[in-house]
Amino acid sequence: MELKETFKPIVKVNSVSKKYGRTIALQDAEMEFPEGELTALIGPNGSGKSTLLKILVGLTYADSGNAEVLGLEPGIQLKDKVAFLPEIDHFYKWMKIEQIIDFHRSQFSNFNYDKAVELTGEMNLKTDSKITSLSKGMRGRLKLVLTLARDVALYIMDEPLSGLDPQSKGYILEILNSEFAVGGKSVILSTHEVIESEKFYDYVIMLENGQVRLQGYADALRDEHNLSIQDLTREVFA
Repeated sequence: MELKETFKPIVKVNSVSKKYGRTIALQDAEMEFPEGELTALIGPNGSGKSTLLKILVGLTYADSGNAEVLGLEPGIQLKDKVAFLPEIDHFYKWMKIEQIIDFHRSQFSNFNYDKAVELTGEMNLKTDSKITSLSKGMRGRLKLVLTLARDVALYIMDEPLSGLDPQSKGYILEILNSEFAVGGKSVILSTHEVIESEKFYDYVIMLENGQVRLQGYADALRDEHNLSIQDLTREVFA
C-alpha cells in the first residue's frame, strides 16, 4: 500500500523470525507501525501476533532479524515508554483491585493514580473487590484500566477483547472510543475479532503463519477493495 507522506514509524520490524521447537511463529516478518495512529494487528489464532508483541516489549527474543521500538532495542529501557496489556491474566489472586492499583503506582513513575480510579469506576469495578471474585470479563476490564492509566508514548494491547462477555466488551470498546477515537496516541492492538473494533482502526496489518499478508491505512484498504476490514479479513484468510 502507498504510505501517507506523513507516515512516521514508531515501531520497525526487520526480517524477524521466531521458532518454538519445530513450530514457526514468525518467518522473516517485515512491517512498520505508524506513530500517532491506532494500528490493528489482525490474524487468526496461531498467526504470530502474540509472539510479535512479546518481542516488541522484550518478553521474548527473535531468533533472527531485529525490531526497533521508539528507536530503541526492545528491553528494560522501554519500561517507562511502553504500556503492555498481555492476553493472559497477571494478577495476584489474593489482592484487591485497590491493592493492584497501588502496586502499579509503585512500579511505574508514569502511572496516573487518579485516572486509574476514574477508569475503574467507568468500568463498573469496585476497588475493594478481590481478584478471586472477578469474572474473566471484569479482569479484562481491569487490565485495560491499568494499561490506560499510564502516560506513555506507545500502548500495546494483546487481544483485549478475546473471550470476554458482551457486557465487558461493551465497557472496553466504550473506553477505547473515549481514549483513542480522537487520534494522536500510538496504539498497537492485536485481535482476531474485527467487527466490534473496526471503527477504531487507522492502520491495519494482517498476519498469517508468521508473515504479513496485507498492510495499509484502513480507509485506503476499504476504498481499494470496496470491502469493510471485517470482510477483507475473510477474503485474505480464506
